[in-house]
Amino acid sequence: MAHGKIRVNTLTYDTGSGDVDVAVSGLGPARTDSEIDTRADARITAATGSSVQAFDADTAKTDAAQTFTAAQRGTITALTSGATVTPDFAASNNYSLTLDQNLTIANPTNLTAGQSGSIFLVQDGTGSRTAAWGSYWDFAGAAAPVLTTTAAGIDRVDYIVRSTTSIHTVFTGNYS
Repeated sequence: MAHGKIRVNTLTYDTGSGDVDVAVSGLGPARTDSEIDTRADARITAATGSSVQAFDADTAKTDAAQTFTAAQRGTITALTSGATVTPDFAASNNYSLTLDQNLTIANPTNLTAGQSGSIFLVQDGTGSRTAAWGSYWDFAGAAAPVLTTTAAGIDRVDYIVRSTTSIHTVFTGNYS
């Protein structure tokens, strides 16, 4: 991803192998943001031989609708088992947790409405582990699920964050 810093009348463009200074003086006070962007893009292209968009073509944008031409995937992040497990939703969307004791899955930190993902719950070699859930986890019927208790049993909780205090969840148990 390209990074730069704006000085009074110069744009310093970091190409990854060095900085390129592009003069941006003479744009005039009556220019629209779009006109300024167009002129700056042209000067960057002239200075670097590559447009800003071409240089940054493989980076997903956060402020525009996009069509992806390749599969998108998220890492499955391992949670550390303990008496209380507190997922950090800024770290990932998908998690795995091997239960080696009875535990509580507390309310996650860094909740953002619209985030969704899955948590794979895996019984250790002993099995019979149980899980309690923090108050933000909303299960259908207002009842937390009963986990598969066989050794190495696998369950999955799919979630979508509705608000900073509500996570709608769907439980599917006893995967192979």
